[in-house]
Amino acid sequence: MRILDKILEKLEACINNDVYVAVESEKVELKPTPPNLVESKTVLESINAFLNTEGGIVILGIQEDIKNKKYVFKGYKEDFEPNIKEFCKSFTDKDGNILDLGEYLKNIEIREFLDGRVCVIYVERLPDDLKYVFYKGVAYIRKITGDEIIPELKIIAHEEYKEEIRNSRELLPVKGASLQELDLEKINEYIQLLNREVKVETIKPDLEAAISFLTRKKFIVSDEITTLGMLVCGQHIKDFLGWRCQVDCFIDSEVDVAQDKKTIVDNVIPLMERSLSYVLKNIQIGVTYTAGGTSKPEYSEKLLRETINNALAHRDYSIDKYVNINIKPNQSIEIRNPGYFKKQLLIENSKHEIPIRRIIPDSKPLNPKLADILKIFDKWEGKARGMSNLVNESLNNNIDLPYYRFYSKEDLGLFLPKGKLVDETFEVLLNSYDGFIERLLEGDAELNSEEKAVLAYLYKSEKANSEYKHTIMLTPDNNHFNAIARLTKRNLIYKHPESPELYPVYIVNRQFMKEDYLSELRENFGSAFDALPQEFKNVLTEIYKYNNYNKKVTISANQTSYNLYLSRNKVVTNLRELDGFKRKVRNIFNKLEAGGFIYKKDKKKYQYLINSDYKLKPSLFD
Repeated sequence: MRILDKILEKLEACINNDVYVAVESEKVELKPTPPNLVESKTVLESINAFLNTEGGIVILGIQEDIKNKKYVFKGYKEDFEPNIKEFCKSFTDKDGNILDLGEYLKNIEIREFLDGRVCVIYVERLPDDLKYVFYKGVAYIRKITGDEIIPELKIIAHEEYKEEIRNSRELLPVKGASLQELDLEKINEYIQLLNREVKVETIKPDLEAAISFLTRKKFIVSDEITTLGMLVCGQHIKDFLGWRCQVDCFIDSEVDVAQDKKTIVDNVIPLMERSLSYVLKNIQIGVTYTAGGTSKPEYSEKLLRETINNALAHRDYSIDKYVNINIKPNQSIEIRNPGYFKKQLLIENSKHEIPIRRIIPDSKPLNPKLADILKIFDKWEGKARGMSNLVNESLNNNIDLPYYRFYSKEDLGLFLPKGKLVDETFEVLLNSYDGFIERLLEGDAELNSEEKAVLAYLYKSEKANSEYKHTIMLTPDNNHFNAIARLTKRNLIYKHPESPELYPVYIVNRQFMKEDYLSELRENFGSAFDALPQEFKNVLTEIYKYNNYNKKVTISANQTSYNLYLSRNKVVTNLRELDGFKRKVRNIFNKLEAGGFIYKKDKKKYQYLINSDYKLKPSLFD
């Protein structure tokens, strides 16, 4: 059943039974039929909002009485039809020039409804290079079920973006390509998808008949086939696009897996599908015993699909390089892409003692015409959801912190590390500082899972930034407002001193970033501390940390060895190696105790404290 049929069926039931069920949405608006064009103001405001957002449906003839929670059927009369034909000429550009938007309002349907009729106007979304359009000098955007005026700053920013996309790389002409290099079957496949909800285009009998359509969709510009046209429906594409239509996949492993290396060359839609298929085939599959023995891959299919599709949607098609997918078993997946982030999307300050390398999520595609087509094929969502979903996968503990590496101005790599954001190492860190955290919370409730995840994300982002890795910004307006607000209030995080006003960069309380307490230990033990081997210093650092920031205050040799092992290895993969390390640390504890550096709080229990009344015993290492 089509969406419209479901909507009308629901409205009919509401009116007949005198009940109210919400029908209006981001893409549906109900209006009574206006008496004339002059009084069509609210209808045209909604159409303007749909044009400037994601398109929608306006149903004329039914009024929503919000106050009394009911629908009133007013009906539609054919004598209003001449006014509807004028709707497409009711909008202007920012300079007041009248536009003919008939192409985006050409689908109108009269439907029988109860004892009368309604008129349905299908509004297509405008491509980014035509936005924003105005009605009576005002531009509207659709928000939930209402129409809102677009802020002036947003309009100015979009005008700057339009200037960029006028020279869009996807619309570059393909040298030597003729109309005959396009595949009619693929063109008609695209048209069939456009016609899913309502018929907007006829199937083409031959390539000549398709020229007008191909020109409107920018597959042809100035009588030349574009990169976009070849990507979507070209034949012999390798001959014309070179590496632009290629994805190289391989497994980076010490084991010889040359048979798993694969070069994929295809049109952009099958290129996405085949690349995803390769990755899914070559990632590890685990078994979830809590779910009755069901299999669970290292990475979710949705995440992989989005990242691969985004790589091909956002890559720079002026660069003749291929996309590279590198799988490191049990470690990470890297998707390496030709291109770079726009300067205005980067927040960088490498001169500060706490370096910043963050990326602002952006909903504007680098290749807007290609993005429009990928939406039709359900290959791209837009609205910056790709990066948002990537961040959420990490915050939901499905992957570790994602990050980018910039190799050059034409080459960047996105890394998806296997594991968890709140992993054993971070849990150990939180446990070490549980007393310190409790004091900051001042009796408030313990940190919840979301707050721990946000804290881990910011902690690991700072570590990554110091290693020249760029991470995606985490801000209050991307669904983590409550967690960020509470962590800020309790001084567990705060804004970076060089944080931009519009895009706050958060860093964690400096106590969590402290890796050693050398000055404090040196003050306590004097020159004797400097004479100790590094492993001894590491053990004393861990004991000092617990003595001052942990609720238990004391720490055992066993806990110390576990903490230190995890700080170096992240996970325990070799129990024999861990046991050997524990014996080594236990021996260090014995020597430190014998030398008077530490002592047991209770002689019957192996819980240790730093000796604040240290007196040198030179025989320690004799």
